Amino acid sequence: MNQRIQLASIDDQRNAEAREAVRQRISWPANLTPANVTYHSHGHALVIGSSDTAEQAARALQGSGLASLTLLIANTADNAAHSPEAASQDAPHQGHAQPLVRHVMTPGQLEALRIDGHLGAFAVQIDDNDAPLNLARAFIDRDHFDVVLDLSARPVLARELPPPGYVTLDWFDADRRRDGIEAVAELVGEFDKPRYFQVNSDLCAHSSSGNTGCTRCLDVCPADAISSHQGRIESQIEIDPYLCQGVGSCTSACPTGAIEFRLPDTRRQQDTLSSWLAAYREAGGQAPVLRFITHDSQAAEQAAGVAPAGHVMDIPLEELGAAGHDQWLTALASGAAEVRIQQHPDMPPRLSTFLVDQLAQAQALLSALGHDPARIQLLGAMDEQARDALPMLTPLTDQPLTLTEPDKRARLNIVLARLGKLGAPSGQRHAMPQGAAYGGIQVDSDACTLCHACVSNCPTPALSSGGNTPSLNFREADCVQCGLCEQACPEDAITLMPGFLAADEREARQVCHEEAPFECIGCGKPFATASTVANIKAKLADHPYFAGDAMLRLEMCEDCRVKDVWKTMIRDPDAQLKV
Repeated sequence: MNQRIQLASIDDQRNAEAREAVRQRISWPANLTPANVTYHSHGHALVIGSSDTAEQAARALQGSGLASLTLLIANTADNAAHSPEAASQDAPHQGHAQPLVRHVMTPGQLEALRIDGHLGAFAVQIDDNDAPLNLARAFIDRDHFDVVLDLSARPVLARELPPPGYVTLDWFDADRRRDGIEAVAELVGEFDKPRYFQVNSDLCAHSSSGNTGCTRCLDVCPADAISSHQGRIESQIEIDPYLCQGVGSCTSACPTGAIEFRLPDTRRQQDTLSSWLAAYREAGGQAPVLRFITHDSQAAEQAAGVAPAGHVMDIPLEELGAAGHDQWLTALASGAAEVRIQQHPDMPPRLSTFLVDQLAQAQALLSALGHDPARIQLLGAMDEQARDALPMLTPLTDQPLTLTEPDKRARLNIVLARLGKLGAPSGQRHAMPQGAAYGGIQVDSDACTLCHACVSNCPTPALSSGGNTPSLNFREADCVQCGLCEQACPEDAITLMPGFLAADEREARQVCHEEAPFECIGCGKPFATASTVANIKAKLADHPYFAGDAMLRLEMCEDCRVKDVWKTMIRDPDAQLKV
């Protein structure tokens, strides 16, 4: 339970020694040979800006290793625009080692300018419904540009995280100008980047039977690297490895584990933080606080000679999105007194929003299970005082947590069950932030025909049929509130019921609807429910194939129905021709 501790009782030197013992004993997992993607850049650069800034950038880049420079001047006050044909034939600018092409954009062209792609493969065109103009083909006789330097006040490719090779900067900031020019000049050659993710489409709750369900990964990616691709049967989530920059929020937002971060993978990360806490206690450490921090932020602190207090153990991440509320709660269930997430100044807005949402979910779950929600906190960038503050609560447990399940949701349920035993669950349903993957369903028994379309569309084990007894069963702990069951139900008998149920019923499989089986009038085998048979008979009452005694076939199982058809054909071979 939540017990206040005496601050003076914590020996921080002892904690620092315990922390060092953990680091010596258990290293943080890392993929030594991760899968990579490779960018190929030949150095054909496009510069977008006003006449002054574009020309200054061109002069700054003269003599660099770039193969060519193309200037798109977005300044209508300049002289009349060159036509693409004339611009592409301009002579190389005197004093430049590389060919230089200029084109002044008209307001209409600027509005229709479209850029897609990444380092080594930027497609730049002016959208014209009749004949889109490929600027790389028009100006430098290539299919694409390799690098883009965008000096516009409002970048053409306005993404929170621009793709590799797309450099934006404030030209009037001297430091950023120098760094940006150097970055552009160096983007020639081959460059490798980790393939940060792995996708298992079999676990994905995005789409089924033409219906769209979970879109959480699409909503949180600041690099716009994730898309929903319409396949032959249904939509599938696709991640462009060349646009992905390892923020990791998609993996944390995914409730089923269909998207998994690979540096390191989520399970190893989760198991290691639990092992660290156990080793910390064995080494004599007290009241540990786990701080989730990026590698870059940690390295910057070390370079500045800053070290966190002895009771603070750092969990190093590629980016903060790579660990969500499931990881934070795992830390508390494994014996951490508190969890702190160290924000940094360069976080994309969508990542900041994502972390706030994850914090709200984690704190709502803690409250529902009878714990102090302040055990998990977001820290402001450079907030050393909050980082090093002594925890105000004792750890919930000193027992290790073993997570043997490979499935992400099953592991989370083990964590929640542990927190429930360590707390005082309310027994009530608690509201969660919008879009949280917690909740149940309501089934209208009068409308449900037990067709089980919901079961076949459910991406998790939440819904199941009743075997020999016609029924619909539901286990709330497995439900991720994707909505596919609600959309698949032909009778509109299912309604989602968002919220976290802090009661044992959440783990139990409940019967939502059950009926007595309808037995075949031929052989006596149960094959449907009475309501299903009645519904089908009503809908086919006027069908000529089931006229007269043939209507009885609807009360037969599939085997007896075929036998009855053949018997009729033997008695009257022309009967089928009359239908």
